[in-house]
Amino acid sequence: MRSTGRFGRRIGAVLASTVLLCGCSAIGGGGHPRDELVVWTTEDNGPRVVAQQQIADRYTQATGIKVKIVAVAVDQLTPVLTSAAAADDLPDAIGSLSLDTVNQLASDELLDVNAAKAVVTDLGPDSFSKRSLELTRRGSDQLSVPSDAFADLLFYRKDMFAKAGLGVPDTYDAIATAAKTLNHDGVAGIVAATGPADSFTQQTFEQFALANGCQLIVGNTLTLDSPQCVQAIQFYTDLMKNDSVVGTQDADTTRATYFAGKAGMLVWSSFLLDELAGLRDDALPTCPQCENDKRFLSDNTGVVSAIKGPDGPKPAAWGDVVSWVMLRDSNPRVRDFVKFMMSDGYEDWLKIAPEGKVPVRVGTAEEPRKYIDLWRTLQIGVDTKARFTDVYGPKVLDAIATSPDRFSRWGSNGQGQLAAVVAGQFVVPQALADVINSGTSAAQAAQDANDEATSIQKDMS
Repeated sequence: MRSTGRFGRRIGAVLASTVLLCGCSAIGGGGHPRDELVVWTTEDNGPRVVAQQQIADRYTQATGIKVKIVAVAVDQLTPVLTSAAAADDLPDAIGSLSLDTVNQLASDELLDVNAAKAVVTDLGPDSFSKRSLELTRRGSDQLSVPSDAFADLLFYRKDMFAKAGLGVPDTYDAIATAAKTLNHDGVAGIVAATGPADSFTQQTFEQFALANGCQLIVGNTLTLDSPQCVQAIQFYTDLMKNDSVVGTQDADTTRATYFAGKAGMLVWSSFLLDELAGLRDDALPTCPQCENDKRFLSDNTGVVSAIKGPDGPKPAAWGDVVSWVMLRDSNPRVRDFVKFMMSDGYEDWLKIAPEGKVPVRVGTAEEPRKYIDLWRTLQIGVDTKARFTDVYGPKVLDAIATSPDRFSRWGSNGQGQLAAVVAGQFVVPQALADVINSGTSAAQAAQDANDEATSIQKDMS
């Protein structure tokens, strides 16, 4: 499961104090030669790092500018940034950053927003998904250059649904009915995250919350105790208590249950698509039918990208847009490198993991659908490869390709930093766990979450 990285609330203070102690500049090229760029990436899987360096080497061949790709694990980004600041050795750019991380870096005044705006302008704002630019903007500042996205999806067993006469599970009522109907004979109606200290739980529930019009904050008022949020908490926890499996669920357990054929529905990200089709040997489907047909599950699974609750104004899709950021005082040549990664190098970037890299630069002025059409033809898989279009039909690919245009996120109304900190401190996942495991009422859990979020808001002011 691809989950969003979280920054500690005090990183800005830590970086600032480090600069004062060392007497050096906290932000900048770190003394790198003018003909060399240092670029960090949170895509730290070994083969993916190699692939990124190969793309960067193409840029070097074309320009003579050396690019060093440095992999940094998401959960290590804060201490590594702090250490780099102390050594006056911050990178010129960082790739594949989540919205939460971008917002935190912006709040810590580390970003060169003028560089990001210039790159987007040069590439053409109309070539990007409009929503991707909205989510990466704060006021008039373009914080980052949005690169690609992954969507949270509700996967469901089409064969089970057809046999039970169930409709597509795209509303609260349809999901609840399907979960109750299918929850028998060793099969769970639905599996989804419940870990109290797991970002997977946060992002899964956030979609269900937004589907019902539940917002973190409206204006400057925290609203986790609103009737819409209470209802969302009640709905989600009822599903987990009554129509799911016993015990805490996470990315690994939910995938394993669905892959074993023991669940009618699953909430996971689009990164599941290659595994679902039996293209990754360390995460193969294990259902009885899968023994002779590795693609049984992918052939019999439908996806829902947007859900609507009874109080929601419209169906809500949840996903994360990942971005390139350029740091303040970085080598000016880094702008050309990011433009290269979003043009000549973009196809190879998307090839790294197409199932989780939906292009948010959909095309060019000359070919408005160049990249989104290309994406559909790319090969997915790790140990076995197959073209997207050879595995999934147009309905699935359409749902995923268009999902970034409908992404909803807490904090997208200019409160991205607050949303990142609330998520990073697992305020809502803990509240859900209290209802599931301790018998706390949904109303009390919503109030507790709102009180905690209010405390965070005060600390940040």
